[in-house]
Amino acid sequence: MSAREQTRNSAAFSSVDPTTGQAFADWSVATPKERAGKLTSGRRAAREWRDTGSEARATLLAAVADQLGDRRLDLAAIATREMGKPLAESLAEVDKCANACRWFAEHGAAMLADEPLDSSGSEAYASYLPLGLIFAIMPWNYPYWQVFRHAAPAVAAGNAVLVKHAENTLGVAHAIADVFSKAGAPAGLVDTIVCTVDEAKECIEADEVAAVTLTGSTRAGASVAATAGGVWKKTVLELGGSDAFVVLDDAQVEQAAKTAVKARFQNTGQSCIAAKRFIVVESVADAFIEAFVEHARALVVGNPTEEGTTIGPMARADLRDQLAKTLQQSVDGGATVLVPGGPRDGDGFFFDPVVLCVDDLSLPCWREETFGPLAPIARVRDEGQALDVANDSLYGLGGNVWTGDLERGKAFARQVESGAVFVNGMTASDPRLPFGGVKRSGYGRELSTVGIREFTNVQTVWVGRSAGI
Repeated sequence: MSAREQTRNSAAFSSVDPTTGQAFADWSVATPKERAGKLTSGRRAAREWRDTGSEARATLLAAVADQLGDRRLDLAAIATREMGKPLAESLAEVDKCANACRWFAEHGAAMLADEPLDSSGSEAYASYLPLGLIFAIMPWNYPYWQVFRHAAPAVAAGNAVLVKHAENTLGVAHAIADVFSKAGAPAGLVDTIVCTVDEAKECIEADEVAAVTLTGSTRAGASVAATAGGVWKKTVLELGGSDAFVVLDDAQVEQAAKTAVKARFQNTGQSCIAAKRFIVVESVADAFIEAFVEHARALVVGNPTEEGTTIGPMARADLRDQLAKTLQQSVDGGATVLVPGGPRDGDGFFFDPVVLCVDDLSLPCWREETFGPLAPIARVRDEGQALDVANDSLYGLGGNVWTGDLERGKAFARQVESGAVFVNGMTASDPRLPFGGVKRSGYGRELSTVGIREFTNVQTVWVGRSAGI
């Protein structure tokens, strides 16, 4: 029995260092009494926080940003040890969270201001009022950013947040709660709870919870949506992705290839919005593949705490093993290996980057969401076929198109079935831009004006005329 199975059977979780495969911390599941206390505290905090003004909310978020900046080295080290990303990437993630907090501190009030409306009354407007306690089910791959991407706008809008984090990044979860506490947040405003999947379902159904957000797998999203729908609670779901990276015949090939390697292999390829399907028009395919392979071979796999490492271990053994299975099935099915790699022997959950060329677009490496350092490339005749192949997916989170003609790129983007398309750039989340997907990539939006309003009651207020007028 694996250590992972043992921790599940004992109703506790362990943090496992993916560099060594060794557990280094244990976490107890909250008792029913503790769980009830967390829910009560969260609802109380939400009721108090909704009555604070925008200035107090901005002050808190600015203080949180300062905490993140002051503690960035220690916080980044926790993420690297728990899920294996290179330390430089963990530091960048913490910094991104701080920047998001500052951005919502500066802009939250304006995005939530009453919106005047035309009507038959003397006055009418839409108000954006907080919903209450939001239950947030968060993943391990960007363990800080995924939480702050939701929590910063939610807090700015007057809500409280109770986080059920992934079982392998519970150290990060507790660190986030401590950051808010030390920044001066009221007790329960942003807190974490350690619980099982069944207990998370009970939290969703609890009267204290007003709405639910999840970033995770399509399967988890379907389950959460069904549970929340049964008790009439709003959900925002950011699920899997299999983003297309399209290179048209007039693209700047070298820049496209360099960006493509970063877009695929950043965070060891463990990202929902990573480029996962590379679709290249035939006339530039040879040049693109040559450049892509060159940049992929330059990646450095190693200890994520060491300077110069660009690929750390995968976060868990089961994820590495699943990717190895996908690789083997795809090669057996006819995929051509351009850069050989795969799971390493020895300690830790390392997986050397692999680049494949595929003709059969039914292979697992193309149809499934490959969550790790594996990149499949397909050649297509022209722009029309590129669009058809890009849209032939169950997912629709993000995507890229590369072209020398920006108007052509914008026209292409409008036809791509995804929540975001980046023209001549790498798909990324940004506090200023709406973030979310369509199809099996979920629904709802995070970030920007759209995202901050997702967890509000858009209340219409209509005012008549005084008596006698």
